[in-house]
Amino acid sequence: MGQPLALRKDFSGSELRRLARASRDANQTRRLLALSVVYDGGSRGVAAETGGVGRQILRDWVERFNAEGPDGLINRKAPGAPSKLDDTQRGALAQVVERGPDPEIDEVVRWRLMDLAAWIWDEFAISISEATLSRELKALGFTKLSARPRHHDQDPEAIDAFKKTFPHGLEEIRAALPPGTEIELWFQDEARVGQKNKITRRWARRGTRPSAPCDQRTQSAYIFGAICPAEGKGAGLVMPRCDSDAMTAHLAEIAATVAPGAHAVVILDQAGWHMSGTLAIPENVTLMPLPPRSPELNPVENVWQYLRENWLSNRVFSDYEDILTNCCDAWNCLIKRPWKIMTIGLRDWAHEF
Repeated sequence: MGQPLALRKDFSGSELRRLARASRDANQTRRLLALSVVYDGGSRGVAAETGGVGRQILRDWVERFNAEGPDGLINRKAPGAPSKLDDTQRGALAQVVERGPDPEIDEVVRWRLMDLAAWIWDEFAISISEATLSRELKALGFTKLSARPRHHDQDPEAIDAFKKTFPHGLEEIRAALPPGTEIELWFQDEARVGQKNKITRRWARRGTRPSAPCDQRTQSAYIFGAICPAEGKGAGLVMPRCDSDAMTAHLAEIAATVAPGAHAVVILDQAGWHMSGTLAIPENVTLMPLPPRSPELNPVENVWQYLRENWLSNRVFSDYEDILTNCCDAWNCLIKRPWKIMTIGLRDWAHEF
């Protein structure tokens, strides 16, 4: 049998009972009262009975109390299993995720958890479950996001140059206007909506495969849309085709929506009907073309995604008139949400300088 373990000398039974009365932890209170019995000269058996435990557990309490004092008698969360990855391995994982897979080498076009788990095994000989790997990625700040469209042949230097020179270009336009003229910054684009419609993600029970109606007919129309993110407003038309006449009508709609006395700078891509010499451009509108092949600079691309996900997808349009009605309803729903236009449309390079 082991030798009795002496209690530390810097406490007394009365002091432990005082600490027990002040404690808000029931387990700590019970342990303090049990050890106070020993301080008062009681037997270890009586102290164990007071704590409602056996003598071995009482001995464990004495060891914790001797090492850390009263705080050692508070229950602690179990440390759990040690992390499988260290900081160096997490840094390497983050670099691989940021870089993305090489289809020729990795044989996938996007990382899945199973692919990254296989990479960790190949690189570090560490077996890690997909659930654990998911928690590691979230702790590193990663989550699944929808990718923005990016043209395969775009010029990154031209995009950077446009952003850097944008404030100067805006000042040149301002200098040509009457002094004190307020400038509204607008973004413009078009989207085709037709009977060959899109299907979006939806909530469904795990293990099922939800379905949505799908049409193979070919009637379609175009939403001409423009937003002014700083003001939370927009101007839209639904037209049968994309041409200079439709664009002229849309510019007139934008001009009518601009605040009285203000001037609109409309940022848009270089589609043929945007740059046509036959356009009738209102006096309170100036067009500013984006660099070629740079749709991610235009937040109206995100507006189309928002309209499709909330009002236009998962539908069967009976005829052309039905397409027009639903396109108009969807655009009007957006216009009723100026905060959403601001959230989608504000860009640091365009609005914070």
